[in-house]
Amino acid sequence: MGDVLAGIHATWEFDSDSVLIRFERGIRTPKLLSALGERRIPHEALAEVTLTPGKRGTVVLHAVPRSGADPLMDAAAGQLKEGCDPYRLVLPAEREVLAEYYADELRGRVRAAGTALGLSEGEPADRFLVAPPGGPSQFKAYDAKAGFDGTQVTFRWFWTGASSAKWKVGDQSFPVAALSGVEWRSPDLSGGHLRLLRRDGAADGGAGGTGGAGGAAAGPADQDPAAVVFGLGYGPVHESLPFAASVLAAVRSTVPAVAALDRVAVDAVGAGRRDPADIAERIRHLGELHQAGLVTDEEFTAKKAELLAQL
Repeated sequence: MGDVLAGIHATWEFDSDSVLIRFERGIRTPKLLSALGERRIPHEALAEVTLTPGKRGTVVLHAVPRSGADPLMDAAAGQLKEGCDPYRLVLPAEREVLAEYYADELRGRVRAAGTALGLSEGEPADRFLVAPPGGPSQFKAYDAKAGFDGTQVTFRWFWTGASSAKWKVGDQSFPVAALSGVEWRSPDLSGGHLRLLRRDGAADGGAGGTGGAGGAAAGPADQDPAAVVFGLGYGPVHESLPFAASVLAAVRSTVPAVAALDRVAVDAVGAGRRDPADIAERIRHLGELHQAGLVTDEEFTAKKAELLAQL
């Protein structure tokens, strides 16, 4: 289409394979949208397109994201207020005919893109199709400063807010490869927090959020060393949600690498004694994954030992 449709707080640019959403920066724009700046949404990342009446003489063009396609919306897990939904474009009611035209055009492209991937309208994506937001690499919660460098998440406790249980275990560091998901509960709700879900299930539990495997509940977030607590002025949506989405995207991206590593070890065991040069190359690759933070120290040691045993 190549056209631009300007609405309240956002402008949509329609390309042949995606929609580029640019958010305004201003005091009236929700802080989350301002923080996002812009996002490119591939057509295959959308499930459907709707046009409905809005409030106070407006219409709303809504590009509904496909489940599992966007780390931001997966992390939000339905907790965003309507005005903060980055997939809604609010327009004056007098532009309804124009909006309907774009809605029809976009519906056709969304259906075609989904068909090309073999996805039905409501079928979830098997991987993230939208890039994670370029959110903050750190933010202040009530009881800690949370940081993320792309390979590990760190929690540095505040003596004014952290519980004695957290002080007892000390500051925490979590390699991405050791995580299974992220649980984000909006600071706008009671008990707002960000909890990291570990692959062993030790940090699982609680309401809200996404991406974790089953396991026993970890208890209250203020007692869990794998969680930070929000509060008035701490962990605001425009900081903590993009942070959670970035961590979740990194976690999902490590799963294929860890699974592939497991297959390498299994193949090596099943094949008996291997060429030393081949083993050396596999160990070198293992070291690269370890340095990149995609493999934990324990996994590196165990897999390396398995490979060396084939010599």
